[in-house]
Amino acid sequence: MNRPADFAPGGIEKGEQLSRQLSSSQLSMIAIGGAIGTGLFLGSSLAVRIAGPGVILSYLIGAAIALLFMSALSEMAVAHPTAGSFGVYAELYVNAWAGFTVRYTYWAAQSIAIGGEAIAIAVYCQWWFPNTPKWLWILGFSVALLYVNARSVASFGSFEYWFAMIKVVAIVLFIVIGLALLAGLGPAPAIGFSNFTAHGGFLPTGWHGVWMAMAFVIFSYIGTEVIAVTAGEAKDPKTAVPRAMRSMVGRLILFYVGAIVVLIGIVPWNQIQPGSDVTASPFVKVFQLIGVPAAAHVVNFVVITAAASSMNCNLYLVSRMMFSLARGGYAPTSFGRVSSRGTPVVALLVSAAGLALALVVALLLPDGAYVYLFGISLFGGLFVWLMIFLTHLYFRPKWDASGRPRLPVRMIGYPYTSLLGMAVIVAIIATTWWIEGMRVTIIAGLPWLGVLTAAYFLVRRRQTR
Repeated sequence: MNRPADFAPGGIEKGEQLSRQLSSSQLSMIAIGGAIGTGLFLGSSLAVRIAGPGVILSYLIGAAIALLFMSALSEMAVAHPTAGSFGVYAELYVNAWAGFTVRYTYWAAQSIAIGGEAIAIAVYCQWWFPNTPKWLWILGFSVALLYVNARSVASFGSFEYWFAMIKVVAIVLFIVIGLALLAGLGPAPAIGFSNFTAHGGFLPTGWHGVWMAMAFVIFSYIGTEVIAVTAGEAKDPKTAVPRAMRSMVGRLILFYVGAIVVLIGIVPWNQIQPGSDVTASPFVKVFQLIGVPAAAHVVNFVVITAAASSMNCNLYLVSRMMFSLARGGYAPTSFGRVSSRGTPVVALLVSAAGLALALVVALLLPDGAYVYLFGISLFGGLFVWLMIFLTHLYFRPKWDASGRPRLPVRMIGYPYTSLLGMAVIVAIIATTWWIEGMRVTIIAGLPWLGVLTAAYFLVRRRQTR
């Protein structure tokens, strides 16, 4: 296949380079911001309803998978700190089809996710201002975050750092005060730990429920891969990336598991109802028990911040993926140009067009086509994780055989840990077929791969000519 001049043999981008301005602390907070969204504050109720208190085990299993995943990804990110990240790795070490499908699948999945987050922001702003139209909030937040991303990567990093900090502070306060309520460290009597075994025991739906909840739980961890993408703009990727990944995974496990333990300990699991309204959030009940004035308003602010943070982070991701696709010869060359500030503005605006499409579909067909698009988004995240594990299987022996220096980060237990990660992801994808409302993941995902495969061969034929 012919390559453009600014694409090096083997898939690493050349030519105009992205600006390296992100520190390890910013990398870590960006990853936390990308992973912690409305799913924890509002979507955790879905997993709790399936598994009961046993959802704690689901989050621990998810944490173990995330650790394996981040170990494999960090090894490759240190070797190749580039904007295309795992899409480039797949092309380098598996084949060109893998690199094409991984990058376009991730671009589409995250573009759709941006649309979902923007809709969520509009819904929660309407909770405060019920007479305002959704499109006004969607347009306002979209323009503001596009401006932040277009200025410079340092501007994006600063905004995302503080966006993520608000979520982190809220979760830490929630965990600390919640544990105090459980232990009776305060004026109120101790709640104790009875809710963990009441109402059917710790595993009211058995191990079957623990596993079925994994489809929602693993989705909470999707977003951590952003660190590998930001490696292309890190100041010192060999040091910053491994450090950021270790601290981020540890914090994420603490936040998720700690928050769920406190949530189930304070609110009986059978009283946690899933819902899209902020007052239906299980976190509202806990804040009310803590005695926070206007608890629903506090959670509403945190949820809006969480959605804006995820939207901001995803805009960054999709622009870098489109930038990488252009540098790889799979998108127009103009999409691979950077501004005087070192940001891929054209790729950002093109990716915003994907956001606009997702928003229009979400507004006009909220119960039809948008659900189908969400299925692609979920499938996309799981497919990318699967391909990263597969790429790592090819990466390690080729890197070692090349005679290059031993990497400072190496996945323990290779190749068995990579194979285990692949097996679990495949099993989770298959499980969605038997979860109510989640079958669309497979129904939408497999045809999407078929369309991408056809598009790949068309592009390849054109390039060959």
